[in-house]
Amino acid sequence: MTAWRVVIVDDEPPARDTLRLLLSAHSDFVVVAECAHGEEAIAAVRRESPDVLFLDVQMPGLDGFDVLRTLGPANAMALVFVTAYDRYALRAFEEHALDYLLKPFSDERFTDVLQRVRERLREKRLAETGRRLAALLESPVPQVGPQQLIVRDGGRTLVIPYDEILWIEAEDYYVNVHARQRSTLARIPLKNLADDLDDRFVRVHRSAIVNVAYVREVEPLASGDQRLVLSDGTELRVSRTYRGALEERLGRR
Repeated sequence: MTAWRVVIVDDEPPARDTLRLLLSAHSDFVVVAECAHGEEAIAAVRRESPDVLFLDVQMPGLDGFDVLRTLGPANAMALVFVTAYDRYALRAFEEHALDYLLKPFSDERFTDVLQRVRERLREKRLAETGRRLAALLESPVPQVGPQQLIVRDGGRTLVIPYDEILWIEAEDYYVNVHARQRSTLARIPLKNLADDLDDRFVRVHRSAIVNVAYVREVEPLASGDQRLVLSDGTELRVSRTYRGALEERLGRR
């Protein structure tokens, strides 16, 4: 599991050293930034998006409460105030602090606080997982059909991705699958194949199916039919029977 990310804010270097040393004994926490004043703390929190903030109250310039006011309520960190003055405790909890470490504190007291932090972060993670799961269950599940054509070629079985197929033509009891790299004969009735292909394909003649992604030009003929040109230069006739289906499919491309 990924370690919880911690930012330490204290204007006294020995205090920062103590917190870093105590945290180093717990592999599920990693210190990603240490700050000596309020402005630096604001920048670090915005940059690192930590899970936990150990925050001193009294600092030159912006104090701990100024830091929180500037960051705003959107930051959902586990907040632990660290200070030498107990008179700030009530206000700290009004700011939704998880705990309040009064300097100097013992290793046992720090371990207790860290356990509370763990519990809070696990609860938050479970809640987020529950929300994501609920959203996933409410979302419609896309129906994904086959994405390739599987045909026999002699003793081999070929898998041809739909996206590589330009067009398919009927040849007696076979179909000739014209793909970008090669053409392959398969003993499949064209009608059966047309029923199995997805909507990127459309029938343009009783003996031809095209992949609409490769259609580059369609022009009318005097007979009422149309001439279709594919991206590789292949020219096909579109019969009046299938002209409407082609136009509808091209309109959705």
